[in-house]
Amino acid sequence: MRPKVLKWEVIILCVVLFFPGISLNAQEVRQDDIYEIRQSSFSRYGFDTLSVHTPHRFIHRLGVEVSPQYVFPTNPFLQGENERWQPIQTSFAAHLKYSFQFRPNTCADRIYGGAYQGFGLSATTFGDKKQLGDPISFYVFQGARIARFNPCLSLNYEWNFGLSAGWKPYDNDYNSYNGAVGSRMNAYINAGIYLNWAFSRYFDLIIGGDFTHFSNGNTKFPNAGVNTTGAKIGLVYNFNRTEEELTKSLLRPAIPRFPRHISYDLVLFGSWRRKGVYIGDGRQIASPGSYPVAGFNFAPMYNLGYKFRVGASLDGVYDGSANVYTYMEDYIVDSNGNGTPPPRQFLKPGIQHQLSLGVSGRAEYVMPYFTIGVGIGANVLGRGDLRGLYQILALKIGITRSTFLHIGYNLQNFQTPNYLMLGLGFRFHNKYPKVRH
Repeated sequence: MRPKVLKWEVIILCVVLFFPGISLNAQEVRQDDIYEIRQSSFSRYGFDTLSVHTPHRFIHRLGVEVSPQYVFPTNPFLQGENERWQPIQTSFAAHLKYSFQFRPNTCADRIYGGAYQGFGLSATTFGDKKQLGDPISFYVFQGARIARFNPCLSLNYEWNFGLSAGWKPYDNDYNSYNGAVGSRMNAYINAGIYLNWAFSRYFDLIIGGDFTHFSNGNTKFPNAGVNTTGAKIGLVYNFNRTEEELTKSLLRPAIPRFPRHISYDLVLFGSWRRKGVYIGDGRQIASPGSYPVAGFNFAPMYNLGYKFRVGASLDGVYDGSANVYTYMEDYIVDSNGNGTPPPRQFLKPGIQHQLSLGVSGRAEYVMPYFTIGVGIGANVLGRGDLRGLYQILALKIGITRSTFLHIGYNLQNFQTPNYLMLGLGFRFHNKYPKVRH
């Protein structure tokens, strides 16, 4: 007795045999295929469809924001010991931002939570242009979803990193009260969370809060910095977003399995720094020049998934400012009893006092184009200033699959600014998959 074969089973078998290029694997479905399926198949059932094919890989966006801020009184100048004898407590910033975002319901969108990235321009005022300035900042930024409440409402995060110019720095003759800012150009670092409401095809409303830090990375003295926090509200225009992308999709592309593996990052960096040297009465005075800094990091990193890496790093550093000291001879007293101090001399110790080797634990948050890393470690070899714990905050900007720019900052004992880490990185044994978007 021959088994009964249904007509539809024969049809499927013939299709598979004569058209082997057709795959039933969901991981091989392309974004173009999804649009075609929506257009041809689901329209007859009354579901939303795309009226036209969308060739653009990204949604392009232009946004404006305003931010009233509170200034933390972290040093006497901001507290009121200034030319006006009034505290500097508030600031106001306006932003213009361009970004591009992964399209909804793509593989990249599912992995990275609707990530977007771009560059921005901001103007900030503290209400005291003469003593502090009205800086202009240029920066790169990236953000993504933390949680989605519905297709049009989500909780997002965003970080900004760049440079700000237009400050009025400390000057012994013309701006001697300003102990917060020592350079005309400073780093700009910002991070915050906000609600994003897509109330139409073209417009998003954002409302949230953020924290901002201005600092020169210890390249100039003084370097107390300026820190602010407050609210922000803004409007974003989406140039090529569709109505269908604001609705819940019936089709969700499968995320390819991530190949867990160990990769190896080698970073070579250098910078310069100013040094504040303690004198006998407990005060600090600035050294007259800058000192070079150079070093390396070698970090085996275990790649847990698309967005996280953990590992350890071997950190070698030459710090030309380490263990610099000064002394002053006794006053020369004239017949009237007046004393005239001679000039101070800043002395460098031998190179063995300026080299260190440490080991640190590292963790990295991986996103398209940018990776944010943190680390904490201790020097196993090092003398004087180079003893104790150190902390690292780093931004890696991808150039190619195996190379990246490295911008980092080193702190000592969770409070003392050390130096910038500006360099180039190389990644070996990288098995990170390419994500289709």
